[in-house]
Amino acid sequence: MTQAQITQALRSYGSVHLQAVMFDMDGVLYDSMKNHASCWHQAMQHFKFTQFSKEEAYMHEGRTGAGTINIVSQRERGHDATPEEIAEIYAYKAELFNKCDPAPPMPGAYELLQKVKASGITPMIVTGSGQKSLLGRLNTHFPDIFRPELMVTAFDVKKGKPNPEPYLMGMQKFAHYQSCELSPSHFIVVENAPLGVQAAVAAGVFTIAVNTGPLPDEALLSQGANLLFPSMQSLCDHWELLFSCLSH
Repeated sequence: MTQAQITQALRSYGSVHLQAVMFDMDGVLYDSMKNHASCWHQAMQHFKFTQFSKEEAYMHEGRTGAGTINIVSQRERGHDATPEEIAEIYAYKAELFNKCDPAPPMPGAYELLQKVKASGITPMIVTGSGQKSLLGRLNTHFPDIFRPELMVTAFDVKKGKPNPEPYLMGMQKFAHYQSCELSPSHFIVVENAPLGVQAAVAAGVFTIAVNTGPLPDEALLSQGANLLFPSMQSLCDHWELLFSCLSH
């Protein structure tokens, strides 16, 4: 990534007056999507949804569990799942997930978060996850980084990604925390999923994609990502250049 590429992306977007970075969690802070994909596949098979592959799980990443289940139910059965079915399927998937080896932090993630804070910028979490096992590990792997009041999870929203509600709520929480009015130009988003990129772009936020999974780059760029990095380590290595460009 060069200064010219970053400058061009900013020129296409407009000015950014950065105050906070909203990070997705799965596939951004934790290398957890392999576990999620496998567990979603197993859970769907267990409940007789036979057409859901591990690869498809990556395309649904960021969507609420209920949203994913209903898409598959509509496709294979022609109707939404009942609330009871949704609860049962999601609980089974969560049980499988909690039996997996804990997902490690993504290489470069903690170093990047430290750089963000050192730059005077506030890191936030905006995730479609409701996995308490991961949410509870944040302070262990990323100590003194995140504040609970500046986190948006599946428990907070009615409409998950690709709806912009999670990122709109993140901006609202930060504005309340700061006791001031803010616009999307005061934020950037770091996402690894097409639906997450779509949600952030719909919220009007400058969006950085990190391709940490098996999807082609175009799956993220086609959803409107302003910049794309091949890994969190790469984004970390370029933070100083990126922040310098954002600050001018």
